[in-house]
Amino acid sequence: MKIGRNKTIPIPKGFSAEDIRIESGICTGEKTIGFYSAADKKLHFAELVRTSADAEAFYRKYGISPDCGKK
Repeated sequence: MKIGRNKTIPIPKGFSAEDIRIESGICTGEKTIGFYSAADKKLHFAELVRTSADAEAFYRKYGISPDCGKK
């Protein structure tokens, strides 16, 4: 039995859905998703993205729609 599997957590303080960014490493092309801080110029609460399902899971974790914040 898995407990808390579908539980969403609040967006970290000081960030919004518009701050989510996927970045790719220069050398390996490894992708990470997280909340981008313009002040620090880095991702916070970053997680590794191997497939599109990983990115979708990140959005679900925070209860956000993947197309929210896209312009």
